[in-house]
Amino acid sequence: MNAKTPEQSKTILTDLVLPSETNPLNNLFGGELLARMDRAASIAARRHSRRIVVTASVNHVAFNRAVPVGSVVTVEAKVSRAFTSSMEIYIDVWTEDRESGEKTKANEAIYTFVAVDETGRPVKIPEINPETELEKQRFDAALRRKQLSLLLAGKMKPNDATELKALFV
Repeated sequence: MNAKTPEQSKTILTDLVLPSETNPLNNLFGGELLARMDRAASIAARRHSRRIVVTASVNHVAFNRAVPVGSVVTVEAKVSRAFTSSMEIYIDVWTEDRESGEKTKANEAIYTFVAVDETGRPVKIPEINPETELEKQRFDAALRRKQLSLLLAGKMKPNDATELKALFV
């Protein structure tokens, strides 16, 4: 199984924010944005693994800027790290100024997907070889996030969380 780059999983979804998708302040509902991010992440995970994929967790979501009605919103997702059967997907959300066309980062999220077979059992997936500096940073941070998640779930002993310990030593 050959390793892949994050760029090979890159998925970009661009859409318009309609009035029916907004809250009383005329901004995109958070749940609507989560659904868009989940779809983009799912496609990225599928592109990487070429398998059926399921959402395992939403690890982080930051709603930093409101996305007003009428905005063009772009959701960009890439696999940041692949483990045995799971993969972390990093998602950036951009809004586009209607007049200037300038893009501004509005939100971000990190999802975890698992590749499965037709019976729902996890299957092995290719590794990721990050290329850019940002991809390398996200790749390294993904292991720390996974270790923290395993620690909090009681599935890893603190002494085994080597990447996390390195932050504090």
